[in-house]
Amino acid sequence: MNRLRAGMSAGGVLLLVALCGSAPPVHAQGHPRLAAPPPNKALVFIFRNDREPRAALVPVTVNAEHAGDLANGAFLVATVVPGRTFLRAGDRVLTSLRLEAAAGESYFVQLEAVHGMTVVQTEMRLVSEAEGRGWLAQGRLAGDVPAAVAAAPGALQPRSVVEPVATQAAAVQPVAAPQAPAYAGPGGGWRMALIAKGGSFKLAQPEQFPSGLPTTFEAASRPAFGIEVEGRSPSGFAAGSEIFYYKNDLVLTGTTLSGRQAVVAVMVNAKYYYRPAAGFSPYVGAGVGSAAASYSGDFTGKASGAAFQAVVGIEMRSGHFGFNVQYKELASTIEDDAGLKLKVGGRGVLAGLSIIF
Repeated sequence: MNRLRAGMSAGGVLLLVALCGSAPPVHAQGHPRLAAPPPNKALVFIFRNDREPRAALVPVTVNAEHAGDLANGAFLVATVVPGRTFLRAGDRVLTSLRLEAAAGESYFVQLEAVHGMTVVQTEMRLVSEAEGRGWLAQGRLAGDVPAAVAAAPGALQPRSVVEPVATQAAAVQPVAAPQAPAYAGPGGGWRMALIAKGGSFKLAQPEQFPSGLPTTFEAASRPAFGIEVEGRSPSGFAAGSEIFYYKNDLVLTGTTLSGRQAVVAVMVNAKYYYRPAAGFSPYVGAGVGSAAASYSGDFTGKASGAAFQAVVGIEMRSGHFGFNVQYKELASTIEDDAGLKLKVGGRGVLAGLSIIF
């Protein structure tokens, strides 16, 4: 501090499926667009809608069971047991999506082929029931052939893409007014999130000896706040950056000399959200970066050093917005040009708002 002078996968998916349990995909009887979940089950509607139509069929797997091959403009429906449900689309290039299914609920997933003719790459996202039902009204059940295509001489007939693999079929009931799933916001593909937070943060080591002088820091930081930007994948992994700022008063023990320490920590973070498609999602994370401190008052100077952190928290979402609560552990030892060191890390509980784009 310029001498302080006076003046802080694929195999794993299969294992989770085995642990959580699932029902194999089932072809909905009657009018699939109006199908309602059987007792103690949930329905997953998967429809394909390409902005630039691709000719190739896309294989779809639900909980490790082949559900069918989707052409553009087609949909299929699968019956699953409540709990974690895993969707996979593609052959050699795979796209996955995980959702938390609840008994009696219907979920709607849009599949889009983004490029490729024989080896097709796709994107999947969870959409609201209103959007899903609206699309189903215009689409066709997988395996149905448009009349113009079926009548063409020598036309290739697509094979049936949803074979019954269980005797239980989804009951057909009148559809009530659309209701959005628990988390009808961004559910598929990478999405961006902006998080603003503030709260309580305390230094882990308030008694220190810069320049050999006994110095007492006020443990509680005032203020303490941060902002994060991160990209989130449908599998639950997230990566991004964070700026965290906090201030602490300090006094030279036995004197009237006082000052203030202001720290800015710039971090690169990685997180894992355990229920990325649900409205209630616990998470853990870690980060690495740097911390820079500046001093004012009777003490002046600057110092910087590496910083590391671990976080655990919960995010509660509704649509594109969420409420975030986080516990943070930050560790950092800063050093000035003269080799003087101070520990500026600490721990705290922060709360804030999330906006998911």
